[in-house]
Amino acid sequence: MTVPIDAAAAVGPPTAATAPPMVSSPPAPTPGLPTQFLWCWVLVLLIAPTALAVALLLAGAGSAIVWIGLPLWLIAVGYLRLLTRAYRSVAGRILGERFTADYLPMPSGNLFVRLRTAMVDPARWRDVAYAFFAVTLGASLSISALATFIIFPIGYWLSPLLLRLWAAATRAIIGPTGEAALHRRIGTLEEARTETLDHSAAELRRIERDLHDGAQAHLVALGMNLGMAEELMPRDPQAARALIADARESSRAALAELRSLVRGIHPPVLADRGLAGAVQALALAQPHPVEVDVQLPDRPPAPLESAMYFAIAEALTNSAKHACARGGWVWVRHEQATLTAMVGDDGVGGAQMVPGGGLAGVQRRMAAFDGTVTVSSPAGGPTIVTIGAPCASGGAGR
Repeated sequence: MTVPIDAAAAVGPPTAATAPPMVSSPPAPTPGLPTQFLWCWVLVLLIAPTALAVALLLAGAGSAIVWIGLPLWLIAVGYLRLLTRAYRSVAGRILGERFTADYLPMPSGNLFVRLRTAMVDPARWRDVAYAFFAVTLGASLSISALATFIIFPIGYWLSPLLLRLWAAATRAIIGPTGEAALHRRIGTLEEARTETLDHSAAELRRIERDLHDGAQAHLVALGMNLGMAEELMPRDPQAARALIADARESSRAALAELRSLVRGIHPPVLADRGLAGAVQALALAQPHPVEVDVQLPDRPPAPLESAMYFAIAEALTNSAKHACARGGWVWVRHEQATLTAMVGDDGVGGAQMVPGGGLAGVQRRMAAFDGTVTVSSPAGGPTIVTIGAPCASGGAGR
């Protein structure tokens, strides 16, 4: 379903072919040949420090029988951790990923306590294994990639291939393991669950406060006016009619309060017309023209649909308040088991996701659905907020 809205000054949304896929962290762009050539030099320069780390490891292991090797080995694994961090950074940039290792926290105790922690830490043993790879096969790949760069046209395809081969081997040896990824996933879900529960409790308190201060107060006034009108009707019909008129106004105000409250919980337009119609209504309410392009094969599940609606609403509100934009656009797709929305404008840019801000709230809301929120807003614009969440199947059968 596509919903066009007139937007003379709007910035056109990307096509489906150019929409970025939603992943757990935004992928880095593929590096160009000059950057890859620079990284070849970095890898070659790291060979000597890594060889020093291997020498310290061997010296520490060989002299452990006379105790002097124990602190030497600790120094070696600490030094090696810094080196493997640099290797991970380079490999991640080559592969367009970001990956880290999960080390056991080093306790503050005597030498033997720290040594025991280092000895039982699988991540540190992988660092040790990688050190020997880095000074043997890894060094050969790095030097070969650097050497082939100067040979045209072989270096145009062979050197990047060697770099990616080295990066893949680095990820396999010192990248995150399945267990570590599972632990991070559990931690992320627990954090999202806690934030969702806190948000739900805050919403319940807000609803209670709005009902108490708004609709309830009007209904109490309505009851009092009707009671007084009932008493005055036999002896002063004119005053009774005035009280009934006040009661009618109180009922209208109470109804308006309740409608506003319902819209804040679940907008009726969303329930009636779906995400496409609800986003169209949001766009029509903006102070600048907004082009809407929504193509959904069916309706997403109700909780995700509601979360996506409020996320788009927050992005449009931020655009209207801070962007000074002449036009904007909203683009929504459900492809490859992912529901993706992109909200953009041609404003001044500079939008950031700050703690406690509206976009941070959107991120917390979407985290409950394993979703992501990314912001691209260079100075001078344009600003693009990308919101995505897994959505394997729609909810058309609700």
